[in-house]
Amino acid sequence: MNQINIWTSADHALSYLAKADQIPHRREGEAVLLEHVPKNVKRILDLGTGDGRLLSLLKIDRPQAQSIAVDFSQTMLAAARTRFAGDSTVEVIAHNLDDPLPNLGKFDAVVSSFAIHHLIHDRKLSLYREIFHLLEPGGIFCNLEHVASPTPRLHERFLQAIGRTLEEDDPSNKLLDVETQLSWLREIGFTDVDCYWKWLELALLIGLKP
Repeated sequence: MNQINIWTSADHALSYLAKADQIPHRREGEAVLLEHVPKNVKRILDLGTGDGRLLSLLKIDRPQAQSIAVDFSQTMLAAARTRFAGDSTVEVIAHNLDDPLPNLGKFDAVVSSFAIHHLIHDRKLSLYREIFHLLEPGGIFCNLEHVASPTPRLHERFLQAIGRTLEEDDPSNKLLDVETQLSWLREIGFTDVDCYWKWLELALLIGLKP
C-alpha cells in the first residue's frame, strides 16, 4: 500500500491553498454539506481542516458551536490559526490522522473535506469507527471526499477536468470507491448512509448515528 504523504511539505500545502477555490464544483459539494449539518449543533469536529475553510463556512450559521479543527501540516495549522484568531469557540490542534484520535469528547457533527483519502484503506475504516464513537446519538458525519473512479479512463477524465495530467497526480492520494466506503459506514452502525452529492471523483458521504 502506498505510504507516501507529501502534505508535510510547505510548498505542497501552499500550492493547494492557492488553487483551492478553483476546484470545479467544490462549492456545490460544500453547499450540500452545509444543508445537512443542523444549525443548532453544539460541538463540531473538523478532521484535516487545512486552512479552516469548511469549518469557517459552517460557523457562519452556527457561530455558537464549540469547534475543534485538526490537521498535521504545520503550514495548514498556521493558516487555520490565523483564520480563527480571536474566535474563542474554535480550538486548532495538531494531530496526524494516521494515528488514533485523541480523547476529544463527544460531538454533534464530525466533518472532513478532502483529507481522509490520504490515509491507507485500513486506517480509513478504523477512523470511521472512531468517528462513530465520538458522535452523540443523532450526530452526523459528513465526508466531502476525493474518491476513486470506476475505470482508469474516468480517472484521466477527472484529472483533465481539474487541469492535471497523470504525471501531476498527487502521490499522496489513496483513493477508494464510494460503494466500499458506504458499506463500511453501514456496517459500523451509521444510518441514512448515502452519497448525497457527487461530481466525478468528488463525493459527499453522509451517515447519522442512531
